[in-house]
This record gives sequence, structure tokens and C-alpha cells, in this order.
Amino acid sequence: MKRLKNSVKAALLVVSALLWASSPSFTQTKPAVQTTGIERPESIIYIGNSFFYFNNGISGFISRILAAADPEYKLRSVQVTISGSGFDWHDVGSYFRPNAVGRYTIDSKNVVTFNNPERLFDLAIMMDCSQCPVHPQLKDIFYEYAKKHSETVRKNGAEPVFFMSWAYLDKPEMTEQLAEAYTRIGNENKALVIPAGLAFARSVKERPDISLYTADKRHPTAAGSYLAALTTYAAIFKKSPVGLSYTAGFDEDVAKFLQTTAWETVNEYLAP
Repeated sequence: MKRLKNSVKAALLVVSALLWASSPSFTQTKPAVQTTGIERPESIIYIGNSFFYFNNGISGFISRILAAADPEYKLRSVQVTISGSGFDWHDVGSYFRPNAVGRYTIDSKNVVTFNNPERLFDLAIMMDCSQCPVHPQLKDIFYEYAKKHSETVRKNGAEPVFFMSWAYLDKPEMTEQLAEAYTRIGNENKALVIPAGLAFARSVKERPDISLYTADKRHPTAAGSYLAALTTYAAIFKKSPVGLSYTAGFDEDVAKFLQTTAWETVNEYLAP
């Protein structure tokens, strides 16, 4: 009987530990950087993969969020994405070539404006492939290229920012693994980290009825892209998206939940 009680107790301890480790708020390391140091960036380049470009791109969501928050705010943004790509697929130095990426903008009325800024981009928001930060054969490349790209971005007068991607829907244990990996490269390279992955985990836990994933359990639905954009807005601009009129077409209660999830996640993750 005593042996049985001890076995049950040991099993409960294991279950308890697993539940604690899988908590969306669990992060081994705290971020050392809470801001980009640029209060009102004029231009952003997003460097990544399909997690960025699904649903016509995260930059479009962020532009509409900004328009709802401050109609006078002008932000120029560019996405450089390669399907399935990791950090090492991108030649970041080439994205800062003069008269190349971002040379002109075409507005909603098809008017072309040629850009001639003092510097091409204020911020470079970068994301590795979905498994690269935690895969045994790829994680060393993740750390190597996070450093290389940060140096390249700064050499060109911009600030690097890392976008923490989300776990696969059927592999929730990836949440804390990705959070730890991205937080570490943020600290090592003195760069802000956007905790999108933690926002996804919180939303799935609290409102599993809101589908953030497509059928492949990896890529974002429109709700997922909206949440990722809200989290990016909150982290970069340090402003609450709660109550903004842009709802991405979702019912008010769904939009407000996603707005609140983004804001609370950023506040908790970036708390000093």
C-alpha cells in the first residue's frame, strides 16, 4: 500500500511538472530589452517566411491597425519573405542596397511615389523558420545568423527586432521552447522580441473556439495574422490596441478578445 501511494505521488508530481512547463506564460529567461529605442518608426522591413505573408501579409494588418489608432501616421513597410525560409536563406545585406528594396511606393489610387529616405528602414523585424530555433540540426544556425543579421541591420542604420513565432497547434510544447530561444537571441543581440508565440498560446488556452490555425496546424488564419499584428503593434509602439475600430472583419467580442490578448501578453512578457 505504501509503495502504491508513493507511485501515485510520483506520478502526480510528473503530471504537475508537465502542466507547469506547458503553461503559455512560462518563460525561462526574461527579456532584457523592452523597446526598440525608436518611438515613431517611419519604415519597417519584415524578413521571414510564409508566417508573415499569409492572408496578404502581416504588414497590411499593422498598417490598418495604425490607421485606426492614428490616421495621420505614415508608415512605409516592405515584406521580404521566402516560403519555408530560415535566417540563413536571407541575404539581409542586399535588402539595404540603395535604390532597390523600398525604392518606390504605389498607393491605393495607383500613384507612384519614389522614396528617397535618409535611411532605407528604421526597423528590421526578422523571423526564423518555424522549427529552426529548436531543431537539433538547425538551432546553432539560428543563433549564428541572429548575430550576423543584427550586425548587418545596425551597420545600415536600422534596429533589429525578432518575431517570436508560435507553436504548432498539435505541438504545444514548442511554445516555451521558442520563447526561450527567441528571448535568448534578443538578449544576446540587445534587440526587442515580439512575443507573438505567447499570445497564440494564451488565446488557444482561453478561447479555443477562435481558430488561429489553418488545417495544417501551422500557418495562421486571418484571426492568427490579426493577433500577430496586434502583438507586433503593442510591442513596437507601446500602445494598447484594445478598443481600436479596426477589427479585421471579426465580431466585436472576438476582436476585443484578440486585442486584449495581445496587449496583456506584451505587458507581461516585457515587464521590467
